[in-house]
Amino acid sequence: MKKEETTLLLQECDAGLKMAISSIDEVLDTIQNQELKQLSIDIKNRHQKLKEEVDYLLKKYEIKEKEASLMAKSMSWMKMNFKIAMDHEDSTIASLLFQGCAMGVESLYHYLHGYQNAHVKVKDIALKLIKIEEDYSEKLKVYL
Repeated sequence: MKKEETTLLLQECDAGLKMAISSIDEVLDTIQNQELKQLSIDIKNRHQKLKEEVDYLLKKYEIKEKEASLMAKSMSWMKMNFKIAMDHEDSTIASLLFQGCAMGVESLYHYLHGYQNAHVKVKDIALKLIKIEEDYSEKLKVYL
């Protein structure tokens, strides 16, 4: 059971990291405020660094990567692009990113509680990802 829960939690972290990086990439060129743009680049880099750690573990233990569901990615893309097309203010972008962080944190806590027997190293990765999301959402509040 421990191995299965470890695998599932690691896959969820992987999918979450991909979704976060993709979402930031989606809006980066639209951000006008240079401080918000730099914050987003810095946070994306933190995600990518953690993704490297996840990729190493996936490869080491021969675990298949997990993609975010096509439906979730499509809905996220449509929502972001629709809202930005209607109002391309930085506050709209910050709001969308803030909501994404909240959804990510909620999902990760759900998985952490659901996979309590996962290896401590993988639970630590999930907590690191939660910390990145919480830091980002806290800093985004200035731009809402």
